[in-house]
Amino acid sequence: MDTASLKRFAQQARKDLIEQVSTKLRFVLAEDSLARRESASSVAKIEEIIQSHGEQYLIERVAYIWFNRFSALRFMDINHYTRIGVVSPAEGQTQPEILAEAKMGHIDDAEVPSDIRTQVLDLLNNRAPSADPQTEAYRLLLVATCNHWFSIMPFLFQRIDDYTQLLMPENLLSSSSILVEMRKVMTAEVCQDVEVIGWLYQFYISDKKDDVFAGLKKNKKVTPENIPAATQLFTPHWIVRYLVENSLGRLWLLNNPESNLADSMEYYIKPAAENDESDFLKVNSPEELKICDPACGSGHMLTYAFDLLYKIYEEEGYDASEVPSLILTHNLYGIELDERAGELAAFALTMKARHVPNTAASLAKRCVRTSVCLSQLNLNKTS
Repeated sequence: MDTASLKRFAQQARKDLIEQVSTKLRFVLAEDSLARRESASSVAKIEEIIQSHGEQYLIERVAYIWFNRFSALRFMDINHYTRIGVVSPAEGQTQPEILAEAKMGHIDDAEVPSDIRTQVLDLLNNRAPSADPQTEAYRLLLVATCNHWFSIMPFLFQRIDDYTQLLMPENLLSSSSILVEMRKVMTAEVCQDVEVIGWLYQFYISDKKDDVFAGLKKNKKVTPENIPAATQLFTPHWIVRYLVENSLGRLWLLNNPESNLADSMEYYIKPAAENDESDFLKVNSPEELKICDPACGSGHMLTYAFDLLYKIYEEEGYDASEVPSLILTHNLYGIELDERAGELAAFALTMKARHVPNTAASLAKRCVRTSVCLSQLNLNKTS
């Protein structure tokens, strides 16, 4: 995986999104703004957050939310988990496929409510006043799609009927938008592995992490909201494999010495002698295995544990199409201080489940039942 291009993109995307959200915020908070007249409650929420946490906190939070949503939608587009490209164009096209289809009158009524479909078609057919009807129509389609995915992945696609919609970045259809740059680095090859989401997360916060450590050298205290950026580390894959194989893998082999699991564990260290261990947790079935990562970040450890668990269930003769649901329901847990990282961990596991053949029909059930425990702590209470 070309992590260098991912790093350049994520770092620049953070700067661009922060700037765009900042600009949007100034328009929204203007005394005579349209937002104050049409979305008074959302504007009040914005002012409440600024009063409690500061303007920079709000800007960075909203920028991060949209970065996560765009990255997730691109990953799903590339892997054909979305019915139609939401942030990606069809082959040979430049505009997102969902907009191109809408311009031809094709809008999925299962994902886009009737009132939004009417608004979109009115904009695209010049029946509604707008300085930029295509951009406005696309924003409506994007919000409707995110709200649709809320029913399946509420941990990442919270319903967008609040201040995050008001502060959505502008110019998403321009040739220099974040979506265009995202398509260049999140290619089909890169998106074969959901690990790309973790890399993007690490690189997105890397500049903030540098700022926090630079402040420490000047005796600046690390504030609660900066703790995640200061403490996040992306664990190399070989270390992840070593830890999971010699904990989860070892426990299964101790309980099932006839298992062939060791053949697929490159970093597993066999006991020095036969019967070297006799005092271990007794496990009667794969469902009894419980794995918790107490600082799960974007889920690197959990996604590899998913792979190993799948082999265990498969070896035990379980129906392959049911295994993802069993893993997410019974086996995997994570705790994470950073709300955004925890959401990405849950998303990564959902994509792992979706990748298994013949599981698309029950994706919703598996997503909702994901057993990742997102510890969305109030950072002000952890200082």
